[in-house]
This record gives sequence, C-alpha cells and structure tokens, in this order.
Amino acid sequence: MKGFYNRILIIDLTTQDFEARGISDSLIETCLGGKGLASYLLLKNNPPGVDPLSHKNCLIIATGPVTGSLIWGSSRYGLFTKSPQTGLYSESYAGGRVPEAIDAAGYDAVVIKGKSHRLIVLEITPDRVSFHNAEDLKGLSTYETENRVKERFGIPPKGWKSGCIVIGPAGENRVRFSVVENDYWRSAGRTGTGAVMGSKGIKAIVFNGNRKRRVYDPKAIKALARRTAQEGRDSDSAMSYKKFGTPSMVRLTNQAKAFPSRYWSEGTTPHWTNITAEALHEKCQVKPHACLKCFLACGRLSTILQGPHAGLTIEGPEYETIFAFGGLCCVEGIEEIAYLNDICDRLGIDTISAGNLCAFAIEAGLRKRIDLNIEYGDVEGIADLLHKIAFRQGIGEVLAMGVRHAAHVWELEDLAVHVKGLEPPGYDPRVLKGVGLGYAVSDRGACHLRGTFHKAELSGMIDPDVVEEKAALFIDFEDRLTLLDALILCRFYRDLYPWEVLGDIVHGLTGLDADRPFLTRTAGTISDNVRHFNIREGLTRKDDTLPMRFHKEELKTGHVITEKELAYMVDDYYRLRGWDKEGRPLKGSSRTTNPSRS
Repeated sequence: MKGFYNRILIIDLTTQDFEARGISDSLIETCLGGKGLASYLLLKNNPPGVDPLSHKNCLIIATGPVTGSLIWGSSRYGLFTKSPQTGLYSESYAGGRVPEAIDAAGYDAVVIKGKSHRLIVLEITPDRVSFHNAEDLKGLSTYETENRVKERFGIPPKGWKSGCIVIGPAGENRVRFSVVENDYWRSAGRTGTGAVMGSKGIKAIVFNGNRKRRVYDPKAIKALARRTAQEGRDSDSAMSYKKFGTPSMVRLTNQAKAFPSRYWSEGTTPHWTNITAEALHEKCQVKPHACLKCFLACGRLSTILQGPHAGLTIEGPEYETIFAFGGLCCVEGIEEIAYLNDICDRLGIDTISAGNLCAFAIEAGLRKRIDLNIEYGDVEGIADLLHKIAFRQGIGEVLAMGVRHAAHVWELEDLAVHVKGLEPPGYDPRVLKGVGLGYAVSDRGACHLRGTFHKAELSGMIDPDVVEEKAALFIDFEDRLTLLDALILCRFYRDLYPWEVLGDIVHGLTGLDADRPFLTRTAGTISDNVRHFNIREGLTRKDDTLPMRFHKEELKTGHVITEKELAYMVDDYYRLRGWDKEGRPLKGSSRTTNPSRS
C-alpha cells in the first residue's frame, strides 16, 4: 500500500539472526502504522505475563506513514514494549532528526527479541543488521555515547540518512523509568523503555538508509503542507510555542491553582514567577529549536548566563520538568531546574518520574520513615539523589524501582501518587477533573498525552469542575490523538490537524477513503487492541482509578475529585467505548484485530 513499506524487521539478539517479513494491506488498513501496527505486533509476539526485563519481552520501534513526507510535525518515532515500571502496555515517542534515519532503513516497524550476551551497538540498514561490540561504551552518559557512536560509524554515503538512539547508565542498570534518547535532548521518556533496551544488552542502535515511502497523491500532500504552513505559522498556538515553548504553561497552571507542588499537597507554589518561561528567557540565552519538518520550534535551546552553572546548554527545561523539580521538589530557580534537567538527560532518566520520586523521598525523610537529610528545594541533595538512582546506590536502589515499589517498602502507600505504577505529570486532577479521567483510564498509567485534555479544561472549552459529558469530549480528543500516534505526528500539531485534515492526510499518503467513520473505527480498533493487551497482563477495573489522596485531601482552594465523580466518568467512558462495566471490550467486536487471523 502507498505510504508504507509493507515490511517489518525481526531481530533475534540471542542468535544474532534477522529476517524481513511482509505485512498485508488488509492489516495496514485495519490499524495503520505507528501505534496501531506496533500494538498489534506486541499483542501477537509477546508471551502473556512475560517479565518486562526478560529476553522474551519485545522492543518494537516504529515510524508512521507520514515519516519522511512533507507533512509538518512528522519527524517522530515510537517505542513500544511491556513496561518494567507498570507491568502493562508501554509507548513512548521522540522527535528530532533521527526519526527520518530510522524510517530510511525501509521498515514500518522493527521487532527486537532475545538478549545479547554482551553489550552491543545494533546497526540497521535496508539489507542487513550488524551486531557490534560496545563494551567500551559501558557506563557512558547519553551525550558521550551518542558522540562515540557517531564517530565510530562516520558519515553516511551520499543520499543516505543516518542517526542513532542510545541509553545512559540508568538504562544499563535497569532503572524502571530510564529513557531512550537521541539528538542529545530528545527522549522517549516514559514507562521505562531504556530499561528494556538495557536488559537486552543494547547500548545504542544506529540506523542508515536511503529508502523512502511512496505517496499516493504527492500533489495533494504538497498542497496540504503548504496550506498548513500558511494557516498555521501565524496562529496563536504557533506563535506561543515559538516564543516561549511549553514553559508558558507554568503561569497558566499556577493561575488555575492546578500546578502540583510540595509533593502533591498544594496547587501552586510561592516562587512560581521565578520558574516561568519569562524567567527562563531572563536567566538564559534562549533560541527556539525545532525538529525536522516543524515550524513551531517549541524547543528552548537554553544557555545559562550566570551563577554556578553558567555556560551549561540544554534543550529545555520543558514544562513537565519545571513542574517536577520546581513544583514537587520546590526548587526555586529556573537555572537550577535546567541543571537537574541536564543531569537526568545525561544519566538517561525520565524527569517526570525522577522529580516525583525525589519529592516522595524528601517527604518520606521529613516524616522520619527513611534516613534522608534532604529538604525541599535542596538542589545538590536532589542532584546526589538522581545519581544514586541511576547507579542504584543506597536509597537509590529502592527509588530505581518506581514510587509504587518505594511506597510499599517504606509503608507509605497512602502518600504515594501514581496510577498503575506511573507517576503523574503536572496537572492536578482535583482541579481539572477531565484530566483525572485521562490519568485513570490511560493505557500506560498516569498520562496527560493520551488526550491532552488539560487544554480543553484550561482553555474554557469545558468546565473543569463538571463531570457530565466529560467522557464524550475526552474520547473525541483521545481518538484523534490515537490517530496522530498511528501516523506518528507531533502532539503540538493537534490544533492544526482536525478530523477532516487527518482524513486528507491519510488519503493523500495511502489512497484509503479516510472519512470520519473510518478514522474513528481505526482509533477504536487500536484502543481495543491495547486494552486487550493490558487485560491479558492483569489489568482490571480497579486499576482505572486515582490515588486516594485526590479523593480525600482537598487543596487549599477546596478542590477535590470524589470517588463518585471519577466512577461516573469512568462508567461513561466504558459505555461510549463499547466496553462492558468492567472495562473489557465486548466479545466479537468488529473493531478488534485478531493476531491469529491477520
């Protein structure tokens, strides 16, 4: 089918064998690429109940039909596996320049099985897979690893694209929230994909290729891309991203009293004006930084101007990192948050989980549950804790397993904030109740990106405090973003790609008649397949919930989300999804792809 290579690559690390296999047009039409195809492959290839860090757990890398095309926001790839952090479905995405190199290798997805007996660098090209010794890279930071790998594999032939993805020490040490990074600062950040890559003995994967997807209607795609640029470059959202990036959310969430602070005990922080986008631009030299095929340039290439960290350059910090360290850990300066961000990037750990865990540990220490002498806002104490986590030293051994494990060991389950084992991002569901629904039912645990519903509630599209009709609007958001993940498009183009434009993109790339019923059916199929995977791995309705603190502990503003309110929204969500009251897709649903028959 146009828009696809119609082939996947299967790699067995144990035997060092590989095989290219074809996939049918009928399968593609059912689930498209990206998340749709990868979820199908995960359901088909992973043994039920597999240990996420065993050799039997698959790591799947996928691009989508938009990758390499003229479509704006298309330079992204996805990683899919069973999460070592939650024991459930794992998906994580990253941008930069590397996605087009991954795609140029000429596969719709790469399925990695088995485990290497030594640390290796995988090299993937359109015709072969090579397994290179990487013992000399052991223990190196993500930056150092990327530099060494680029030096070793050199400049690609003319007309070829080349890039690599890497892990840091945290991934090698199987830290449950370690990440996979590329282009220095781009992270496939959540659910522990780095730990899975490390468990397989892979330090880096290099992609080299010259393949390109054939498009069904090149003229239509070119016209669509031109129209998107003309209409989108000067839009309010585009100008905001380019001017301030995601740190602009700090002001908005604090004003809404939805900025989680002091380990989820408050909805704003007194020092929030010191950690805003404006503060970042005042304290750092900031340049907008974009992925390929992007005019939003949301990235902040920031160089600290003064103080102990002067000269440090990173891309960031993003809003979520600012919330995690500036809110939960009460770090009062944007330069210090950038410093902690850099440590996480070098070690290869997710900043959202890291900030949650550091704040949890601080609180546990203050309550005398553990021997830890760190106060809120103690930057060097937090920095030391991050290193202990990455190398699993002392208290870091417990924290490296995630907050659910730490809470059990320290007997602080009532304090711990997580959904399905995943620590939440920076939007308090006591204020934004639709966000609470999103956290509860997300297939990968507490996550704002499955629906990005904070946008609807903070913008006034729907009252944040009501629960009636929340599920219907949330599903509309979630389905459309599921399609973005099947195509693998950047979330920040969501306002520029409404349903009808997504239909035009799918048709122009593939030739499929992508009307609204087709698109919603495809999104439903993908959601059902992921739900089947999670149920197979032990998920029940009781997992689609929120921490009890959100039900019982009011913010100073009086905001709380009751158990009754959440149950109402979850019931409505199940009903509208076509699932039974326990959250199981109905048997015989035509939307669900059966791996044994495709």
